[in-house]
Amino acid sequence: MGYIKVDPLVSLMMVEKVPDSTYEMIGGLDKQIKEIKEVIELPVKHPELFEALGIAQPKGVLLYGPPGTGKTLLARAVAHHTECTFIRVSGSELVQKFIGEGARMVRELFVMAREHAPSIIFMDEIDSIGSSRVEGSSGGDSEVQRTMLELLNQLDGFEATKNIKVIMATNRIDILDPALLRPGECILCCGEMLLI
Repeated sequence: MGYIKVDPLVSLMMVEKVPDSTYEMIGGLDKQIKEIKEVIELPVKHPELFEALGIAQPKGVLLYGPPGTGKTLLARAVAHHTECTFIRVSGSELVQKFIGEGARMVRELFVMAREHAPSIIFMDEIDSIGSSRVEGSSGGDSEVQRTMLELLNQLDGFEATKNIKVIMATNRIDILDPALLRPGECILCCGEMLLI
């Protein structure tokens, strides 16, 4: 369980070479394990299958469900089985009081993921930066929106074939911005699943 030293600017992000969690440690999520293997594990281990069929790989998954339903354990297990570096960050850690800081941290996160590829970025509490946008929001809300827009930019900008997968988790799917739930995304409820 070796940890990698990271830039102090992104020091809140936990980086683990390959987590020691396995699918066998997860009880009651057989359907979700099967689906996450198809959406995350298969493209990482066998990208040639997607290339041969001309199918775009999913960029990641949004896990949702009440606290304690196995979202984090499922993300750690898929990183273990794909032998990916596991980068964990809480959405609330990306909420910054200075203009542009949250967006910069999101960019740094994806730079770090590329440096340590193959990697899985696990963004817990995504609802803290991914809640629905409203007009006339205050300065703090607009900074949170800038952070979310940078996340969307990074998701749309990186190629899925670069061995970076994003797993987001929330227990408040009802407040997420529709941009995070657009068609083609993969959401897995510790219940259902959506592609991103």
